[in-house]
Amino acid sequence: MTATPAGMTYADYLKLDQILSAQQPLSSLHDEMLFIVIHQTKELWMKQLLHELRLAIDFVQSDRFAEAYKAMARISRIQAVMTLSWDVLSTLTPVDYLKFRDVLGTSSGFQSAQFREIEFRLGLKEPNFIKHYAEGSAERAALKRALEEPSLREAAHAALERAGFDLGDHSTEAVAAAWLKIYRDAERWFDLYELAEKLVDIDDALAAWRHKHVLTVERIIGNKQGTGGSAGAPYLRATLEKRVFPELWSLRTDL
Repeated sequence: MTATPAGMTYADYLKLDQILSAQQPLSSLHDEMLFIVIHQTKELWMKQLLHELRLAIDFVQSDRFAEAYKAMARISRIQAVMTLSWDVLSTLTPVDYLKFRDVLGTSSGFQSAQFREIEFRLGLKEPNFIKHYAEGSAERAALKRALEEPSLREAAHAALERAGFDLGDHSTEAVAAAWLKIYRDAERWFDLYELAEKLVDIDDALAAWRHKHVLTVERIIGNKQGTGGSAGAPYLRATLEKRVFPELWSLRTDL
């Protein structure tokens, strides 16, 4: 199959008619367009992030670490771009936002199935989140698959075991002990050491995303309840200490 079909235009290839007609504000207010574009763009980046994350997991499961590093580096870059987008949204003042907030109805970023899938595929598997999506829906099915399939965290642990490390019951203490051995002899275990640092890059970027998200929400709505009944900033602040790979953070103290 040819990669450049005759007569195909830039707009055809990118389906621009569909993409650029998907922004349909429900009010006549200027700033609603920004709110829509920011969130649609985030969902597109999350789609690409999941695409890379599945690949990274496959490579780690196959001990193809160099190829996994490339996918993981791309994930971190995508996370950085997504975090920077909060700066654009923060140009929306509280007064501007309150003018059209009512048109959002019960919709909320808390409902983003792709963000939940990212958390699941990284390793933050909280089954209760599945209940927020309707039985038989595509979103629920995707989250169920992500819950059942190996996450990046689980794939990394399996790689440790293949290398001869005994993780026992996979407790935090056992995992931390294995990673600490790797860091204390980084030259011997360089592939796994480098894998660990790429995992920390992703965790670091996720923490930065959460922090900037809280700041943006506080700047625009303070501590008001979020749309769709979400708790808003108080809930987001409670997530700031979440880490996918807490053992890789704690070992810094023990080195």
